[in-house]
Amino acid sequence: MATTAAPGGISGMTERQKSLAFFTLITALVLEIVDVTIINTALPAMQADFAARGQDLGGSTAQWIAAGYSLAFGLLLILGGRLGDLFGGRAMFLAGVAGFTLASVLCGVAADPQLLIAARVAQGAAGAVMAPQVMAVIQILYDPVERIGRLAWFGVIGGLAGIAGPVIGGLLISADIAGLGWRTVFLINLPIGLAALVAGWRFLPRGAQHKGGRIDVAGTLAFGIALAAMLVPLVRGEHGGLDRGSALLLGVSPFLLWAAWRGLVRRAAAGRPVILDPALLDDGLFRTGALIGLVFAAANTGFLFVFAHALQSRLGYTPLQTGLIHIPFSAGVMLGMGFLGRRYLARMGKWLLVGAAFALFVADTATFGWIAAGGPGLGLLLPALLLAGMGMGTMSGPVSPIALARVDRRHAGAASGILKTVLQMGGAFGIALVGSAYFALGGPDPANGPEGVLAALGVILLLLGGCLVLALSLPSVIFAPAAPSQALQTR
Repeated sequence: MATTAAPGGISGMTERQKSLAFFTLITALVLEIVDVTIINTALPAMQADFAARGQDLGGSTAQWIAAGYSLAFGLLLILGGRLGDLFGGRAMFLAGVAGFTLASVLCGVAADPQLLIAARVAQGAAGAVMAPQVMAVIQILYDPVERIGRLAWFGVIGGLAGIAGPVIGGLLISADIAGLGWRTVFLINLPIGLAALVAGWRFLPRGAQHKGGRIDVAGTLAFGIALAAMLVPLVRGEHGGLDRGSALLLGVSPFLLWAAWRGLVRRAAAGRPVILDPALLDDGLFRTGALIGLVFAAANTGFLFVFAHALQSRLGYTPLQTGLIHIPFSAGVMLGMGFLGRRYLARMGKWLLVGAAFALFVADTATFGWIAAGGPGLGLLLPALLLAGMGMGTMSGPVSPIALARVDRRHAGAASGILKTVLQMGGAFGIALVGSAYFALGGPDPANGPEGVLAALGVILLLLGGCLVLALSLPSVIFAPAAPSQALQTR
């Protein structure tokens, strides 16, 4: 039997064909997650390589290599979803994978740090086109009941990809294939991307219905300019303090953000296309949940960015050792998301998030304290990382269910896209805030004292404090009690 999707849609697809299409989509998930987690392991090797060529890859440049991807991804994610509506999920999935693969190659052959940053931004932009189509095509392939079982794969494979990213990065850099060093962490995407393109062309359904609609170019540009005006000065503050231009840019960024919001409201009132529906923010639970996601993503991404860098630059661990040390953290994330959050969220509500925030206070303090003390053995670090992963998984897993608990189903897709965008932007801000504190006080230099590490920890704890305050402000009852079944009502 042929394995290609029926041209007219999914009506003629067998279960085997649907499964092949589904695992093609999973490939995009793995590419996205691995490329975010693998970069932290590779950054010190990049800095050493460019330094050997007489090119300085300083702290702010390193931050942009990591944050440029998240920033582009976050800004363009909703736009990527709109493009799927206009041109079809299959077509935009293939375009996104092709762009991501090409940008990965450009990262791998970049001759200087500036070209590497540009390629990382292009990679994030392509990822923003690729990622929204995964859920869109799954909605076409499966009915709501079937989706439950299929989406469970996302948590399992996402957790495994999170574990695999740092380990694979360490292995590739240590292997130094053909003398390419860190470049292989990007070039490995070439065969994977080509395989995904072939599989996507062959297995994804061609008969997707287009929803139509137009693109909010003005909103995308306005919010992009405002957020960049806020982020760029924070990253440039690496050397301690802001120059006059950066301070001015940072000062006007709230006004630019306000102007972007007012323009959005006006366009929505006039019935024109908007990047997000402002009515969604009338839901207080959605606002608070999204803010928790933003602040927590900043704390967690900043933690992982500095932790991987400090292990290598301050303590002398190899990329492979750094990747292996991440395993307890990733295992904790899987436990927190797959068991603790799922089992106790409905029962404990906001107190589950409060407990997770306290666990992260303890675990992050122990981890960075261990680094500041010079890394005396792994007896304290590994349990602390397991606890940090559990706190991270227990906090991040419930964010989406809480934020979307009272959103009208008609807006569920848009709300999910906004939430994912907020999380990505939080990651970019976390790298800027925590990374700037670390680099500004000479954190990477083992000859310096622990001030940079402790400053980064201070920013992380402030962010976690914000998460704690926001979690406490949530209502006592978040989820309405399950309605009794029709069978019980008629007994």
